[in-house]
Amino acid sequence: MEDIFSTEPVKKKIEKCPNPKVKIIVDTREKQSLIAANLIEQKANLQFEKLDIGDYLIGNTIIERKTIQDFISSMINKRLIEQLKNMKKYEKNILLIEGFNYNYENFRIHENALRGMFLSVAVDFKTPIIFTKDESDTAKFLILEAKKYEKRKTINSMRPMKNLKTFAEQKKFILEGFPGIGGTLSIELLNKYKTLKNIFNLTKEDLKKVQKFDENKINLFKHILED
Repeated sequence: MEDIFSTEPVKKKIEKCPNPKVKIIVDTREKQSLIAANLIEQKANLQFEKLDIGDYLIGNTIIERKTIQDFISSMINKRLIEQLKNMKKYEKNILLIEGFNYNYENFRIHENALRGMFLSVAVDFKTPIIFTKDESDTAKFLILEAKKYEKRKTINSMRPMKNLKTFAEQKKFILEGFPGIGGTLSIELLNKYKTLKNIFNLTKEDLKKVQKFDENKINLFKHILED
């Protein structure tokens, strides 16, 4: 319990910014929204910019925020489809729908049309949907995404790293990264052509002379190198 008669100065609790490194970029049209107010109240690191696509940008993730009524309106006038296509210009994209309580009877369209659109967003456009309760809940999701983004410091390798001690092992490891080239074929290529440069410069006709290097493997190998 706080002693109101104490003569000692009251120490104010300093609230830290929850996302100090990665800013939440907010479209200027959202500046007067309750979401922006909630983000400011929670001491989030914000930056207001005019976004041509989406409402919020966190790192390489674009976020389009809609109330459920906005979602239905943009679904009816076909604007939603164009927005989803534009969001694909970013590496990652999220559709955030606010205020949906799963009571389909409240809306002026058939419930299966709404369900079908949710499926289309997730499956056809491969865009995750996040449902939030209200503006405060939306702000918390945005802050959490920024905090999670800060933790993604490195991109995990698609192949497990090995302790490669020799130069020959390193060359073999590189070759085995190509589809269809396993340990046996990589050794055969290196024994015959010695260097990666020599192997990469081989023509399709040259590669056909290598045992177990069939046409499909050759086409894919050259496609990866040249495209």
